[in-house]
Amino acid sequence: MSVAVAEAADLVRERKAMIDSQLRVSGVNDPAILAAFAAVAREDFVPAARHGLAYVDRAVPLGDGTVLAPALTHGQMLIAAAPQAGERALVIGKPGAYLAALLRELGLVVTVAAPSDDLAKLGTFALVLVDGAIGAVTPALAATVDVSGRLVTGLIERRVARLALGRKVGSDIAFTTLGEADFAPIPEFAATKTWSF
Repeated sequence: MSVAVAEAADLVRERKAMIDSQLRVSGVNDPAILAAFAAVAREDFVPAARHGLAYVDRAVPLGDGTVLAPALTHGQMLIAAAPQAGERALVIGKPGAYLAALLRELGLVVTVAAPSDDLAKLGTFALVLVDGAIGAVTPALAATVDVSGRLVTGLIERRVARLALGRKVGSDIAFTTLGEADFAPIPEFAATKTWSF
């Protein structure tokens, strides 16, 4: 057996172990979401030198100052999002591609944007996922969410990132926080610093 074939077989085993020991045991049990994780090779979204880290249960540094969020974070986002096949979804993040690939596997029509892109030009979406933590919702970000749409992101409150599900209320987003999660902050969505005691 060649080294490449052995490495590929190891990565398939690691992907199954990630599903069984990181996702299932933490409440990510939706069969379609688990099937998407099984179908999308996480190692394709990290540099070749970091393939061995693709399935660890923490963020994987990508070498350009960004990280690939833990699989559990993405799984919790997908459970909160309740994606429906055929929906238009926007993934905002750098990198964002792995989360977008999972959504495509679930049958969504996906657009990917960087946080620095002109979000106002993208239109509105039934589902918006921010692949990272935000401190504030900018008007441009809020404008991407359909009237009956939802926004799933990490939300920084008191310096702690929490998984949050947002719904459109007028031109604003009202959030329900769902629990702590491992999100990297996105500087473009940092909260304005205010004075406090």
